[in-house]
Amino acid sequence: MDKKDQLTIGQIAERADLAVSAVRFYEDEGLVRATRSEAGHRTFERGELRRITFISVCQSLGYTLAEIATALKSLPAGRTPTEKDWQRLAVKFSADLDQRIKALVVLQEKLSGCIGCGCLSMTECELYNSDDQIRSQGPGARVLKIESRP
Repeated sequence: MDKKDQLTIGQIAERADLAVSAVRFYEDEGLVRATRSEAGHRTFERGELRRITFISVCQSLGYTLAEIATALKSLPAGRTPTEKDWQRLAVKFSADLDQRIKALVVLQEKLSGCIGCGCLSMTECELYNSDDQIRSQGPGARVLKIESRP
């Protein structure tokens, strides 16, 4: 591998606008791969920058590291992913994001009605379980949570 195709941990962190410790953490979690120089310093192939960017974007969308790791495992391990590889992954995320958007719209509609109402009624509020019929399903606004799931 040509040295110009390698980035130091500081370079990759700067280009991704992350702390070096975040890059180390991603490596420790198996989300990105580094090689060690003869002096023991981490170096990254340029393609790892795309993975790090993907991780950052996914985290900003609310995905967990476990979900991100699963997605990254679908990419080829022995080579830098191609545009086609990334497109396949994007299609999967697009479908999931559509479901999340639908759930958020339902949540927004219910929540807006509740906040706008201002009744604070424990017996008439749409979001409150006045008869305690679904208590066995857990605490909190169960009706709202159930209706907003994809």
